[in-house]
Amino acid sequence: MNLLDQNMLLVGMVTVLAVVSPGPDFAVIVRNGLRYDRQRGLATALGIACGVVVHTTYALLGLSYVVAKYAWVLEAVRYAGAVYLLWLGVSAFLPRKGQAEQADCVEESDSVSVCGAFRHGFFCNLLNPKTMLFFIALFTQVISPTTSLTAKVGIGAFISLTHLSWFAFVVFVLTDPRTVKLFDRWRHRLEKVVGACLFGLGAKLALDS
Repeated sequence: MNLLDQNMLLVGMVTVLAVVSPGPDFAVIVRNGLRYDRQRGLATALGIACGVVVHTTYALLGLSYVVAKYAWVLEAVRYAGAVYLLWLGVSAFLPRKGQAEQADCVEESDSVSVCGAFRHGFFCNLLNPKTMLFFIALFTQVISPTTSLTAKVGIGAFISLTHLSWFAFVVFVLTDPRTVKLFDRWRHRLEKVVGACLFGLGAKLALDS
């Protein structure tokens, strides 16, 4: 096995482990999957994958070296991401559309647009400094400078599709009628638990030195 194959294998293993590990992306997928419907859950997953495309693009353009050199860029992203996660967490505790009229009603799917759900996933991924650090490390330390542009684009596409595939799978599980029936009684409580997790992740992100 040559060096390129070894690097590709390492990138594949690290990517899969990073994607399936619980974090902000997973939390926002669970939040939107429970709170809305399958269409909006999949839009959230697509938003996350598009966030990965942005990270890949600046890495391919060599901007990861600039980000690594200027610490204030990461700091700015960190605080912006923290504020966004805090907002997502708080929103889980806010009264939902139609709740005042009927306390036990299921939230109407049009309470957030498909584009809105997409933005949730996109900005959650884009403003995650740990994701940014992952790409900086990947394209400056793991992937050899001699790796062809085609191979690098392929790696970026693999990472994005891995995110999309995993989170789409999670959405399908969450929105399966059997899952909905099983958790329907506790759905509102679960939403608040996930909201608390998002808020906690945002607070931790803001307070981390």
